[in-house]
Amino acid sequence: MIAFQRLASRALMSLLSATVATSAVQAQTTAPTAPAATASRSRTQTADYIVAIVNQELVTAGEVQQRIDRLREEAQRSKSKLPPDDELRHQVVDALIDERVQITNARDVGQRVDDVELERAVANVAAQNQLTPAQLRERLKKEGIDYVRFRNNVRDQLQVERVREREVQARITITDAEVDAVLDKQRAAAGSATEYNIAQILVTVPENASETLIAERRTKAEAALNRVRSSSPFEVVAREVSEDGNKARGGEIGMRPADRLPDIFVEAVRGLKPGEVAPTLLRSGAGFHVMKLIDKREGGAFSVTQTRARHILLRPSPQLSQEAAVRRLQEMKRQIQSGSRNFDQLARDNSEDGSAAQGGDLGWVSPGGFVPEFEEAMNALPINGLSEPVVSRFGVHLIQVIERRKMSLDLRQQREQARNILREQKFEEAYTAWARDLRARAYIEMREAPQ
Repeated sequence: MIAFQRLASRALMSLLSATVATSAVQAQTTAPTAPAATASRSRTQTADYIVAIVNQELVTAGEVQQRIDRLREEAQRSKSKLPPDDELRHQVVDALIDERVQITNARDVGQRVDDVELERAVANVAAQNQLTPAQLRERLKKEGIDYVRFRNNVRDQLQVERVREREVQARITITDAEVDAVLDKQRAAAGSATEYNIAQILVTVPENASETLIAERRTKAEAALNRVRSSSPFEVVAREVSEDGNKARGGEIGMRPADRLPDIFVEAVRGLKPGEVAPTLLRSGAGFHVMKLIDKREGGAFSVTQTRARHILLRPSPQLSQEAAVRRLQEMKRQIQSGSRNFDQLARDNSEDGSAAQGGDLGWVSPGGFVPEFEEAMNALPINGLSEPVVSRFGVHLIQVIERRKMSLDLRQQREQARNILREQKFEEAYTAWARDLRARAYIEMREAPQ
């Protein structure tokens, strides 16, 4: 669970400002006298300069500061703590370099994005700003951003997402022996496989954090645990303190088989009764956790409930923030519920996914076929139910369940389900290796600030 949240966060952050940043860099290199500096940049510097050259792209001090300012604003809204200034700047520069590396790789690979998908993404940007596409073009013109360049940058980002998913999946190797091991484990637990519904309060700890910062984060987590022990409702404390994607649901992760939860989570709640909170903090690579067991139940290994669902996917970008995508999908949900629009047509018109042409229909899928955050939200829905917007590594989804059926999996289906489980378990490691290898092959030249 934590691994996928870290991956989703990293994947989104690595591309969040690629389009706007590239436009800014190109504007600076082609028209250096244009008044392109933002208010935040003017507060921190009087002249921009190049921080790094990455293949054919530039990273500038101005966009580094823009990213830092945005992170600070987000941290203030979420009441989370950022690393010290020098460390934060280093992380931001690294992220921008990774963006440039991935953009140039996507261009070299030549992944095609058709005009229909591109226009849909541009229309989503316009809608997010409550503009028509024509009004968006005029707004960009007033801000000194060339529309063709803007459109090409949106295409770049779509290409990066396509290439990243394809190349990372291609790196994942699953052997027959690994599949057999998963199936053996399932067969051994058939009829008595325990599923857990766990809630958590997560206080994150950045990688390579100082001992002082680790102590501060531990103190915050201990304070949350003490509040829960003192009869404060767990869900209230989670909404106020937790820094993971489940905080809006009071930290509830949802019912999942033990083999689809981190082992340390299972060990932390195994001896608890439903409703009990683990007496001590749990430390993981993500940070400190306060754990609660909400419920647990038994289930069979090879008798599954398949779900046929459909979704509308919006991909966050510099022009369409995650918050804005959530708001747009919430409005679509209201339109569907009121009967003024239907799901099928909204998906065809707006979804940034290959299922758009089928009205968002994803077909029949067994457990393990989707990323955990999507599957968790889908499993909680009744037939014809509509989810709240759900964030995954692919973007933000509005989900509707069309129908369900009980199925006994044959051997081929069992092996495919095992492969899906293994594929999800290995995705983050493969992504990290892919990003590292791309960067190792890239031309990167760091520049000093002018004296």
